[in-house]
Amino acid sequence: MILVLTILAYLIGSLPLGYWAIRGLTGQDPRLASAYNLGLENTLKLLGTGPALLAWGLDFLKGLLAVWIGGQFGLSWAVIFALVVYLGHLYPPRLFAEGALLRGRGAGVLVGIVFGLYLSGLPYLLTLVVLLVAGVGLFLSRYGSLAAMYIPATLALLLTLEPISGWARLAAWVLLFMTVWRYKENIGRMLEGTEPRLGEPLPLPSDKQVVCAFMIHPLTVEDFFQSPRFRWARPLVNRGIIGQNLVENFAEALRPMKVGELRGVKTSDGREIRCHLLSAPLLPHQISSKPELAIRRAIQGARLAQELGCTVVGLGAFWSVVGDKGRIVQEAVPDIQVTNGGAYTAGTVRAAIPGILAHFEHSGRKLSDATAAVVGANGVVAFGIARQVAPLVGKLILVGRNMERLEKSAATLEQNLERKGQPVPELVATLEISAIKEADLIFTATSDPASIIFPEHIKPGVWIYDEGVPPDVDESVKGVQGVRVIPGGVVRPPGAMTGNINLHFGQGTVPACLAETMILAAEKAYERKSLGGETKSENIQFFVERAEALGFRVVD
Repeated sequence: MILVLTILAYLIGSLPLGYWAIRGLTGQDPRLASAYNLGLENTLKLLGTGPALLAWGLDFLKGLLAVWIGGQFGLSWAVIFALVVYLGHLYPPRLFAEGALLRGRGAGVLVGIVFGLYLSGLPYLLTLVVLLVAGVGLFLSRYGSLAAMYIPATLALLLTLEPISGWARLAAWVLLFMTVWRYKENIGRMLEGTEPRLGEPLPLPSDKQVVCAFMIHPLTVEDFFQSPRFRWARPLVNRGIIGQNLVENFAEALRPMKVGELRGVKTSDGREIRCHLLSAPLLPHQISSKPELAIRRAIQGARLAQELGCTVVGLGAFWSVVGDKGRIVQEAVPDIQVTNGGAYTAGTVRAAIPGILAHFEHSGRKLSDATAAVVGANGVVAFGIARQVAPLVGKLILVGRNMERLEKSAATLEQNLERKGQPVPELVATLEISAIKEADLIFTATSDPASIIFPEHIKPGVWIYDEGVPPDVDESVKGVQGVRVIPGGVVRPPGAMTGNINLHFGQGTVPACLAETMILAAEKAYERKSLGGETKSENIQFFVERAEALGFRVVD
């Protein structure tokens, strides 16, 4: 009999009653109003108090009923049934999989469990203590998720002192463990300061507020520890107790999460742009070597952005080349706009090159006598640089990885210059990075996960424009006499931007691909988004013009 009732308790917990209620009353997708992502108060605002409280109340009844059934056999069984009903809520059978994917963390179930235990013999005073601890925690912190975790924590401590079976005590502690595990994302956001509190305004698109998301990833293992949720592991890694392989394996198991937020960006027409920073913490070489995993994580990141109420999600750094440069991601998540940021990145380069060349000549050197090198010339951005620089220098070295494509690019470049009546420099196509040793100017834009330009590759006094993310130029290059390294694709958004994550582009600045995400969301010109390998000239010009109008400035 008890076995049958235990199964019944699990099935009661697995029923997606709140999901059905919200769907039936509002017709809305509950995922887009998830308290997990947006916070309790924001969920109340989006759904309306009635539907939200009804959903919570139905979860409450699940916990109450299942525990009361177990309580017919005593308090010990009631505690065990509390664990069973919560497991049913968290991990239901496939029959209710759709609703399970959309439900919250079970705060209503946990409160129902407390009342069910009271009806099953838990002393009144202990019941009151559990509820008071949760209530005080909510009042002091204004974190609904923290208050929910106080419930099983207080229960586990108090039940340890109660005359119940050892199995029941174990069930109480397992319930606590399962709750903490289920709320792990909320814990991470609380540590990072991005978990919504009761009373905070909801970041959703409006006439005065634009909301977008941007996917980032750590460039090095050290970046992994920027997040407070992982910072505790840094000393263990530094001392060799935890190896890098273990860190990387752990990173591969993590789904995308919100790790930060950029605020304070104010356009010239008075709108605020808020950007959620999302991360599936894969290192560059992991994204490159495991494309199927990278595509899956990018798609999950786009879905998370949609759940957060964003209209656009940008793919930053190595995410920008995942899934045919975002095309597969867009097809998998059609309800949100996806961009790889290539158009404005190319636009910032186009805007920065004339200034760099002018500064070079003002330094006393003559462009027509100079040798320039373009590294990564097989790529769209780098070849665009080559077209700008070619008619102005005496010699141009094109460095890439595919000789056939390089030679075709060189021939095309030469033909275009001759057709326009512009000077044709001496053109050299090569696969050898050492060829840039003779260059006075180096422009580099590759997607290599590690630095490719070192001191032995350059001569003293060279100017280097580095568009690579991660940087193509190793830090040691800056120690060579007279060398000037200019970071590329860096933009300063309008307003006083603040954020909790170091994006490695300097205080108050962002990469051009992130700026494109903001501009696309602000202008709603979704047909201009950058997807796939082609970048249209008219889209590049659009982002350059709109960026200027909105107050974005290229840093050179």
